[in-house]
Amino acid sequence: MIRYRLKCKKGHQFDAWFANSTAYEKQAKAKLLACAKCGSTQVSKALMTPKLAKPTAKPRSAKEPGKPREAAKPETHRLAAHGELMVAMRKLRAEIEAKSEYVGSRFSDEARKIHYEEAPARGIHGEATADEARALSEEGIEFFPLPILPEDHN
Repeated sequence: MIRYRLKCKKGHQFDAWFANSTAYEKQAKAKLLACAKCGSTQVSKALMTPKLAKPTAKPRSAKEPGKPREAAKPETHRLAAHGELMVAMRKLRAEIEAKSEYVGSRFSDEARKIHYEEAPARGIHGEATADEARALSEEGIEFFPLPILPEDHN
């Protein structure tokens, strides 16, 4: 996995994880990346600094005096940030679902009808296979995947 710092055309920055650099390139080219703040699909890599590992301290011998080693501190900050992110994702998803029509597996067909003005413009959500999503993207039909939550895998 690789993490990139991304930025949109309006300057908003956010992080995203990819299987590898090729996965990033494919998603960027297909306009599948979107800014979490403004929804722009004009996204590029932002300047990043590499995270370097700290040098490890050499072990003390039993005879070597020194301060006792501190126990590792729990990573409460990271866990709290993860919890806040999950709350925000659940809130976003609930709001989208409340303000759009559920069309189930007909998502691709309904998105096309709306795009080609064969159906009234409205917000919709539902399911699409990877092939259906790719075809919509190739046709220039904009859509955004809903955040996947842990409870979706139950």
